[in-house]
Amino acid sequence: MKHTITTLCLALSLTSCGIYTTYEQKNEVPENLFGDAPAPADSSIAKLPWREVFTDPKLQNIITEVLANNIDLQTAQLNIEQAQAQFKAAKLAYVPSLAFTPNGALSKYDVDGAEVSKTYTIPVACQWQIDAFGSLRNQKKASKAALHATEDALQATQTALVANTASLYFSLLMLDRQLQIADSTAQAWSETVETMKALMDAGMANQASVSQMEGTYYAILAQIADYEDKIATVQNSLCLLMAKPSQHVDRGTLDEQVINVNLSAGLPLDIIANRPDIRAQERQLEVCFYSANASRSAYYPSITLSGQAGWTNLIGGMVMNPGKFFWQAAASLVQPIFQNGKIRARVKVAEAQQKQAELAWTKAVLSAGNEVNEAIIAYQTASQKRDLFQKQVEALAKAYEATDYMMKHGSTTYLEVLTAKQSLLSAQLSQTANAYAELSAIISLYQAVGGGSI
Repeated sequence: MKHTITTLCLALSLTSCGIYTTYEQKNEVPENLFGDAPAPADSSIAKLPWREVFTDPKLQNIITEVLANNIDLQTAQLNIEQAQAQFKAAKLAYVPSLAFTPNGALSKYDVDGAEVSKTYTIPVACQWQIDAFGSLRNQKKASKAALHATEDALQATQTALVANTASLYFSLLMLDRQLQIADSTAQAWSETVETMKALMDAGMANQASVSQMEGTYYAILAQIADYEDKIATVQNSLCLLMAKPSQHVDRGTLDEQVINVNLSAGLPLDIIANRPDIRAQERQLEVCFYSANASRSAYYPSITLSGQAGWTNLIGGMVMNPGKFFWQAAASLVQPIFQNGKIRARVKVAEAQQKQAELAWTKAVLSAGNEVNEAIIAYQTASQKRDLFQKQVEALAKAYEATDYMMKHGSTTYLEVLTAKQSLLSAQLSQTANAYAELSAIISLYQAVGGGSI
């Protein structure tokens, strides 16, 4: 009975100290995590593979090449291999270690008639640490959590690469469209300059008007050069993601892009479970949890069993040939008594790191909610502005045509034509930028909900 009571008391004390407790996954998030964003529907973009979100075949080819060749992704995969090796080592810590340690010696004493003494020992040594107080268990649990964290980090890298690739691709399409608008404007403006020169020769315009038109024309040409430079820069960025030298990127057009998916974010708890970066953050919290348990285990004794067996010709102080078989077994226990506060300090550090990891997880969850809210609102805003920009462009195009006609017939001035054309160009560029903003909001929502399956 005394032994039973002692065992129960020991078990309770170990549990109360936390060295054998198990980490419990967090599953509580604010209900209003997404703020004022619309209520989620039954399905969300988070459940879709990226191919169903980004349907442009040329974009799909680029993303496939990025996922196959990207250097950052290969680095993340190597991190997983390192974590797998560390986890395997932690599991094998439960198994006794064996070592073959043969040794031999030659000796001779300064005694008349003494011969060289040849001694040898050929043993196999064994050592086994008994995990009575959870040190090895907590180290294994921490290594397993770290492995899962690297796997989540890999998925987070994949999601980020898909989103970054799509963003650069759509940026390229936007710049192509803006360059097309600028080219068209430059061509029309070149014709206007020639018309103004003809009117000046006919005495219907002055040199100031012609010079003003020419100055605007050259400004548009400079803008075209800027677009070409930006296009080259974005192409280089895409090629870098694909781990290939800079070259032309085959692509479609902005007008061809159609997103036919349900843009609901889903439920807050689903988002937390789906986002790999938040899962990785919680894995880090789990690592800190088991590291704190392991640091508390240092308060308790460490028990080690050891032994060796083999052949030797050295028995006591006498050399015998041939050698004889021998075996030895031993057990040791080390109980820390006074460690200058080192164990307590390690426990305090581990507990502080655990609290820091918990705060980081909370911050990551709140940030995820903000990202979802901002992406949904950005998409709604861009969608509402789409029709307004279309109507604005149509109205300004009519205004420019009418003003240009009146100028050629002498009923208005070049300044009104210049103003009308610049307003039209600005509206067309803003319409293109809004189309990109709409696509960019979809990308942001895709990444904010954790991305679909790869």
